[in-house]
Amino acid sequence: MFARKIRVEYRDENEQKRPCPLKWLDSFSMRNFTNASVFDDTLPVADGQMEIGASVPLDKLREAMEDWFRRKSYLSKSSVLFLEEI
Repeated sequence: MFARKIRVEYRDENEQKRPCPLKWLDSFSMRNFTNASVFDDTLPVADGQMEIGASVPLDKLREAMEDWFRRKSYLSKSSVLFLEEI
């Protein structure tokens, strides 16, 4: 649907990279907490996979998702989120 496909992973407590569950990605995409319309162009498609619009900046998306996941207690303070265009 959108022009870009990205992989969304996090580092767990055992220092292993894991795909972010679809539930997390849905939570971020369904909730307009940022008031930033640029994030409206995000579509979760599977665990660890999203499609995004051409105008969505990956660094800002990662920051916003990491903040949301921490507020929802999906990520611990020591966990790190990784976004990569595929």
